[in-house]
Amino acid sequence: MKQKDVALIIVIAAISGFASFFLSHFLFATPQNREQKVEVVDKITTEFPLPSHKYFNENSIDPAQLVQVVDNNNPNPFKGAGQ
Repeated sequence: MKQKDVALIIVIAAISGFASFFLSHFLFATPQNREQKVEVVDKITTEFPLPSHKYFNENSIDPAQLVQVVDNNNPNPFKGAGQ
């Protein structure tokens, strides 16, 4: 290649790069495409309403309480289970 050919290729590449940049900016990045509608949320506060007394009262079941179904007096409950 001659030095003229290299310079011509660089000039053509630079012109096509600038042209594609500006054309793509006008074709793909319109102001309508840059706007996004979002849902507005309520402000977060540290105040919480009390839970319903229908479900949370002194007569309701406590799920954190230990429940034992049957007393287990067998010292070796798994004897013979693997045979």
